Amino acid sequence: MTKRPSEPIYNAAIAAGRGLFGFWGLKRHVTGIENLPRDGGAVIAITHFGYLDFALTEWVAWLSTHRRVRFMAKKSVFQKPVVGWLMRGMRHISVDMQAGAAAYANAVSALRNGELIGVFPEAGVSASFLVREFKTGAVRLAAEAGVPIIPVAVWGGHRLMTKRRKVKFFERFGVPVSFSFGAPITAHADDDPRVATEQLRTVMQRMVDELQTSYPVSGAGQWWQPQHLGGTAPTVAEAQAADEARDAARAARAAASTTTPGSGAER
Repeated sequence: MTKRPSEPIYNAAIAAGRGLFGFWGLKRHVTGIENLPRDGGAVIAITHFGYLDFALTEWVAWLSTHRRVRFMAKKSVFQKPVVGWLMRGMRHISVDMQAGAAAYANAVSALRNGELIGVFPEAGVSASFLVREFKTGAVRLAAEAGVPIIPVAVWGGHRLMTKRRKVKFFERFGVPVSFSFGAPITAHADDDPRVATEQLRTVMQRMVDELQTSYPVSGAGQWWQPQHLGGTAPTVAEAQAADEARDAARAARAAASTTTPGSGAER
């Protein structure tokens, strides 16, 4: 394994995460970790059901390989005073949703330099707890950089923190979190990225299905379980409708702020 330079900020973040997850007494169960390369670049494609999926994945990756994952995150995260400083210090990659070419180029360069780049192909948290439609970025990055895709499914992490659900403090203690690291997938430059992306989505949904089946806690009647498995999570259609309503409300607030008297927008 290649010896890597110390990164004090990232190391401190990892220590903080390990401390928090240890305090909560999370019960991790990991399969397929041998698929995570010990050296060289790879795109780590991760399911996205909870806000801590990135930290949980890095936690497991670090415990096994001592490798750091560089995550691609929205530019707005990097603009926050303290969080932004941490993100830059950990060499994560800022993504401008209006102009993503620079982030894409930075990610390809990092992959070619042997980094692990973490991406969430769903481009947002799935409130239905089913794998949503994927963006093609993971496949395109891997094909251009000439590195494998490592699919990762995480189940149980959404019970800690997720979209439109206020998890109570003591509900986080002792939560089982299951991880599945799939076999490397090769993306070729002449592949149709849409077809390859749908194949990746199918693989990752199957991985989630397996984690749900083997999960040590019954989800019957629980908010964190999909409806088709007896839970009360919203359906895909219900979750999509809620997202659209949220986006419409944000757009309305933004429009109202530009027409507020004294804003300079009125003529």
